[in-house]
Amino acid sequence: MARFLIRSVISTIVTILLVSMALFFLLEVGSGDITVKILGVFATPEQRASYRAQLGLDASPWQRYLDWLIGNDTRAESEVGYQLSAVANPQTGEKEWWADVDGTLTQWSLEDGVLVVLHRLEDGSSMPADQQVVWSVGSNGEEYFWGVDNKNNAVKWVQGEGEEVWVLTKAGMRKEGNGPQEYIPLRKGLLRGDAGKSLQYGRPVAVTLLPRIRNTFVLAGVAFMVVMPLALFLGIIAGINEGKPLDRIISIASLGATATPEFVTGIFLILIFGIWLKWLPAVAIFTSADAIFTDPLLIALPVMTLTAVELGYVARMTRASMVEVMDSAYVRTAIIKGMPYRRVVLRHAVRNALMAPITIIMLHVNWLIGGLVVVEVIFGYPGLGKYIYDAAIFGDFSAVEASAMVTVTIAIATRLLGDLAYTFLNPRIRYA
Repeated sequence: MARFLIRSVISTIVTILLVSMALFFLLEVGSGDITVKILGVFATPEQRASYRAQLGLDASPWQRYLDWLIGNDTRAESEVGYQLSAVANPQTGEKEWWADVDGTLTQWSLEDGVLVVLHRLEDGSSMPADQQVVWSVGSNGEEYFWGVDNKNNAVKWVQGEGEEVWVLTKAGMRKEGNGPQEYIPLRKGLLRGDAGKSLQYGRPVAVTLLPRIRNTFVLAGVAFMVVMPLALFLGIIAGINEGKPLDRIISIASLGATATPEFVTGIFLILIFGIWLKWLPAVAIFTSADAIFTDPLLIALPVMTLTAVELGYVARMTRASMVEVMDSAYVRTAIIKGMPYRRVVLRHAVRNALMAPITIIMLHVNWLIGGLVVVEVIFGYPGLGKYIYDAAIFGDFSAVEASAMVTVTIAIATRLLGDLAYTFLNPRIRYA
């Protein structure tokens, strides 16, 4: 068992690494110029080039991948010359990057051609300091300075050659002067819990993603606790009553529920329980971050939709497995020997019949976490599925990459749990 676990952990790490490479290069390299999707087709080449540099997309693909995976603060420190720290802002709670200059957290800002030194105060704000900046001289004679700006970038300013940059605002692109020549958007990397900045919300991906994951876990957990025991029970009942009216009723109802798409079932339930009867909220409108706990009825219709979709599939798989086990030689022998029928079913047939459904259940756990896009969009439920959908539509590649890696990790973990569950269901299985 120990060797099996070690091999599984190693294969899991390798799989996640390969998937992360494929995901990153498909989204950021294979999808073309992301700035066209964000700024629109009418953006000028100058605007796209400026915005691309601000996002760090002008670096090589492999450099961007390493920055995304393990962070770039070490690389930026070699340019700035000071240790860089991500410090939480007391007002927002979000991390901000500062340079540690002789024990003082410092940022810089270029204003009217003059580089201003900013020191951090205890309340998270900054104030100008009466301090001179020492410019470095490059090989071509230009005077430059690497520092940290107030937008969480390590940037390079050139003396007397302030770049004109295009800044994306809610009103569109705005042209500003005194801009840096080079950018390194600071991040700690995915392995340290920093997936970068969300372009859609203008906040760290981790801050916007974690509440969505929590909401989806709540929805998926409730649906799982309702669907799986009920589906297994109906499947076992149908399996031990093969060919009887009860079996036919369960099988036909399961087939109908499975064949109906999620959006059809969801709309049908909204019309009946949300609009006509007005028993349940038609949409999941969150008025606060903890609305799901203060008003549990918000997840009633999404859970009913998931139950209808998942119940039939798992029940039919359990029935098929149960029919096969009940027709096996050892079950027939136990019945012929006079062993009580209930004991045969519960102690011998059910455990072996669950071998096939357990694989389906583990796969559907991953679907319940990351595949709820249709259900969450229909009900406006702020979960992981809707987050991925909104991020993909907007072109928020950092958010899509982080969300996808969450679902991949869950898929691999559930596969490992499924393998371990086999040993408890069937003691004859041993992992060398």
